[in-house]
Parts: sequence; C-alpha cells; structure tokens
Amino acid sequence: MNGPAVITTVSGRHRHLSLQQDGLAAGTLRPAPYVVVTMDDDAAGRLVARRDPPGHAMAVPRAPGGGLPLAAARNAGARLALERGADRLVFLDVDCVPGPGTLARYAAAVRDGMLLCGTVSYLPPPPPGGYRLADLPGLAEPHPARPVPRDDEVLHGGDPNLFWSLSFAVTARTWRDVDGFCEEYAGYGGEDTDFALLARKAGAEVAWLGGAPAYHQHHPVSRPPMEHLDDILRNGALFRSRWGRWPMEGWLREFARRGLVRHDPRTGDWLRTAGAEDRERAGTRG
Repeated sequence: MNGPAVITTVSGRHRHLSLQQDGLAAGTLRPAPYVVVTMDDDAAGRLVARRDPPGHAMAVPRAPGGGLPLAAARNAGARLALERGADRLVFLDVDCVPGPGTLARYAAAVRDGMLLCGTVSYLPPPPPGGYRLADLPGLAEPHPARPVPRDDEVLHGGDPNLFWSLSFAVTARTWRDVDGFCEEYAGYGGEDTDFALLARKAGAEVAWLGGAPAYHQHHPVSRPPMEHLDDILRNGALFRSRWGRWPMEGWLREFARRGLVRHDPRTGDWLRTAGAEDRERAGTRG
C-alpha cells in the first residue's frame, strides 16, 4: 500500500519539526510525499530537505495583517500533494509526532465522505535529553475532550465543534468536495470549526479513529490565550458572518471576566474594551 501525503505547516519550532520527521521515518508506512509549508521560515525548508524522509518544502507569505496564514498554508500543501498524485491527505501540526502505525492506520481506514481524526495526547515537558520516540505512548493519555475509540474502531457522527486540524486525514475526493479551508482566516482560531462545518455542508462527517495516535509536544501556552486576543476577535467575527454565531465563546467569556472585551447585546458582537491593552499587558506579566 502506498503511503498518504503528509502536510505540515511550520513557522519556527524546528526541534518539534525534527522529532515529527523522526516519527515519520520510524513508521511502518512512508509519506508520499511529505509536504512542509513554511511561513516566513526558510530555514525549516532546508532542515527537512536534509533528513529522512525528505520533505518537499514550499513557502507561503505571511498574511497582510501579520497573522500566520494557517488556512492558506494547509491549502497550498494539499494542492502540491494532489499535483504529485496523492489520493489521501494526512494533516499533522508541527507539534505532533505520529505513532509508528499512524499513517498506515489512516491510509487503511479513511474513506470518501469523512474527516477522520486520530487521538491526540498532550505530552508533559520533555526531559533534559529531549523526548524519545519509544517513550511517547506512556507519557500521556489521549485528550479527554474527544472520544477515544479502540485501536480497531471508527466512531462515526462526530461533533464538528470538536474537530481539530492538528491530526486528521481525508481522501482527495473529499478534500476537493469541501474545497479546503477558508483563507479569510489568519492567525489563531476559528478555521478548524469552519472547515468541519464546510465538510458537513458538502456531505462529509467527522469520525474518530482508534489506532492512529499523535503525540503533541509540549510548549508554553497561556490560558486564556492573551497573545491571540485580536486574532480571536477578528476570526470570531468572520466566523459569525459565515455561520451566524460566535466560536470560542469560552475564551471570550474569560477575556470579558478580565475586562479585555465586552459583549454588545444589541448587535451580538464581542469588542475590545477601553484600556484593554494595559490590562492585557498586566495579565501577561502576571
């Protein structure tokens, strides 16, 4: 069986990218091809070209507003993979390391009409020498927010609101039916749920796959994601214009509790408050 294409977007996090490449090299099925889409990061393309499996690097410019063009980068990677004859596409975030059987499991199980999502386990900080591939399965359990199928199981009828693009597979036909991610999104938030809703509109479902683990490498995060406040407001407003509701309302309510945003009951909009920048800086320092 020929391997599926693997598509990864990257801006920095080269150590994460190297371990992902190690995980792919150790797998029972090789990616065909391995497409690495760089965003203001030419060094990443040179890095993957020198290692096994060799990555096919392509660059996508940063969005006009400065946010990372994640949606556009995933679409560009998929186009290249399809041009090279791929009939199945696996998307992995740069933080994610596949298990040895992950690609083979995705390749065998994916069907037209589904967004197939393997489990994701969030790893603790690495030991001083870094992560070892053999140790990853024992370091963390799959994230409890989503179903955890048995290794031989596929659970159908998944909630589109629980779709995460960090590890999933589609057939080429389904990708073309959905027509990719909406490229109006830039930076953090909104594009994943939008894509899952586009898939449902095109007749595809979210499905949960056992036996295709991804291990998310640790990196510092803030809760709520203060550094992404402007992205969340911009992308959230775009999502509402397309789907009639705001996404990420948990984060928005937490921002409101901290005095950074307010909800306008007349329009339904979430807006920055006066003095939000000062409070945001103070919260980040704390």
